[in-house]
Amino acid sequence: MSTDTTAVTADKQVFERVESQVRSYCRAFPVVFTAARGATLSGADGHSYTDFLAGCSSLNYGHNDPDMKAALVDYITADGITHGLDMFTDAKAQFLAAFEKLILQPRGLDYRLQFTGPTGANAVEAAIKLARKVTGRHKIVAFTNGFHGVTMGALAATGNQGHRNGASAPLNGVDRAAYDGYFGDGVDTADQLDTLLSDGSSGYDAPAAFIVEPVQGEGGLNAASAEWMRKIEKIARKHGALLIVDDIQAGCGRTGTFFSWEEFGISPDIVTMAKSLSGMGLPFAMTLLKPEHDIWGPAEHNGTFRGNNHAFVTARVALEKFWADKAFETEVKRKGEHLKSRLEAIAERHGLTLRGRGMMRGINTGNGETASAICKRCFDDGLIIETSGADDEIVKVLAPLTIDLDQFNAGLDIMEDAFEAVLGQERPRNAAE
Repeated sequence: MSTDTTAVTADKQVFERVESQVRSYCRAFPVVFTAARGATLSGADGHSYTDFLAGCSSLNYGHNDPDMKAALVDYITADGITHGLDMFTDAKAQFLAAFEKLILQPRGLDYRLQFTGPTGANAVEAAIKLARKVTGRHKIVAFTNGFHGVTMGALAATGNQGHRNGASAPLNGVDRAAYDGYFGDGVDTADQLDTLLSDGSSGYDAPAAFIVEPVQGEGGLNAASAEWMRKIEKIARKHGALLIVDDIQAGCGRTGTFFSWEEFGISPDIVTMAKSLSGMGLPFAMTLLKPEHDIWGPAEHNGTFRGNNHAFVTARVALEKFWADKAFETEVKRKGEHLKSRLEAIAERHGLTLRGRGMMRGINTGNGETASAICKRCFDDGLIIETSGADDEIVKVLAPLTIDLDQFNAGLDIMEDAFEAVLGQERPRNAAE
């Protein structure tokens, strides 16, 4: 039996009939998308959209990078291994060699790479499980507004109540601490945590690990300072805990360097990665661990889809194309400063504040209703952009790092117009416009 794909594509009711109500992004962007290239999505409605969502930072290098696509097509047509469990394959060997040469060695890092199931939550589950195995302790210290995934262990470390409510079961094994700036600029939350862990009557058990995002993507683009991150590492060491850095959304160049923490002078015991790791949006996640912590027995933590060979191919190309020298990093930092300047102007005009770091920035509108209205106006004008934060109050820019500056500015113009339309002001235009 054949299916009329044109009719099915045009009829969005198929999603309503067949797909679960759990779907979310399609509610904000109710178009059937049919193609994508770079920072542009094309819809069955005949319209093109600039993408400031980028797969929630899973497409840092844009849609369908031609070099990654060509390498993947060549690999598939040559009958390259698609699924190999954790067996040795040439695709895995080439990725490992490229990651060692282009990422680890230039940064003086020594990590073993553990390939987990293909999502960020899988990497987090492995990290938490390993920390408990290494230390013999149970408790994990996680931070306010953190987001680490929605499987049960990762969800226990996640702060957002809406996600936590989905568990319908107790979420145990985590103590919550205040993130940098949670109580305002005058309160040192790192010192607070040290005090709690040092007090035998605080109710805090000795932790196996701290898990922290240097920039909280879903939590509202809260960016920790280098000083705070260094203190958190020091406190972890003092109390015999491992330091897990969740770099799933902030990594792979999003803040201007490959790792979001590499300029902080810290040395995490474990690092979780996913999202843009594959370079092309393919499912792929891994947990980096210091060699002395690699105490797993064979298959003690596994998964049928650990190590996506197609993703090994595209991830290797991404490393070789973008990280072989400093040119790409320099370009991303320049774009991040440009984004900061544009958003600061919008925020100042409306009495709002800026959040984030690098190419991971947004504006705090104060409430979810305003932010959602701005994002809807953006979508109506051809820009895909989402909210984040505890109450969805942040309008969040996650444009591909490779976006052309002209398209970047055009998207930011749409965003600026949307702020003024929703907040009641008209953007002044120059004569050329």
